[in-house]
Amino acid sequence: MRRVWARLREDVEAVRRNDPAAGSALEIVLLSTPLHAIWLYRIAHWLHTRAGLPLLAGLVALAAKVWSGVEIHPAARIGRRFFIDHGVGVVIGATAEIGDDCVFFHNVTLGGTGKFHGKRHPTLGDRVYVGTGAILLGPITVGSDARIGANAFVIMRDVPAGCTVAGVPARIVKRGGRRVDEELPRTRLPEGAVAVELRPAEPPAPRSGVGPS
Repeated sequence: MRRVWARLREDVEAVRRNDPAAGSALEIVLLSTPLHAIWLYRIAHWLHTRAGLPLLAGLVALAAKVWSGVEIHPAARIGRRFFIDHGVGVVIGATAEIGDDCVFFHNVTLGGTGKFHGKRHPTLGDRVYVGTGAILLGPITVGSDARIGANAFVIMRDVPAGCTVAGVPARIVKRGGRRVDEELPRTRLPEGAVAVELRPAEPPAPRSGVGPS
């Protein structure tokens, strides 16, 4: 129980550290809906992975979505001191992994492409900053200390550690403190990511008999 309280305090301190508008600890606990979403996720994740109650976990995740506008699958793995600013529109898929001390803004998506089974969502290292409206798709890897610019679109491209990326499609715009303009490296599929063939739906068979023309 002492460990649980310590983690809760860490989450509150993450809000205080990253949000200039944050007030007292009591205000944060009562009024920060992104923090509520993170806490409800942690409950749902425990129910899903430890207690073996996926239905109940899904209901908790649904309550978090309705309350805060943040949708986090209970199976996702999120590290310590995770902070979401505003939060509405954030979507984090089932096989996503997020390291410690990461910062998200609203309308961020960690999604899949529909082309993989198993591991199909992004993996983020520690201290990754993801700006408003950024979309990261597929089993990509984002290295620690990377920064994803607002509205950046990253699909099936890895982001090296310590780099800043921006644009649609995203490109590396800063590396090692220097301005650059480089393409992102193509993603190397992680263990557990299995590509599947997508086929268009077959048209329905014609109906027999005489009908209206």
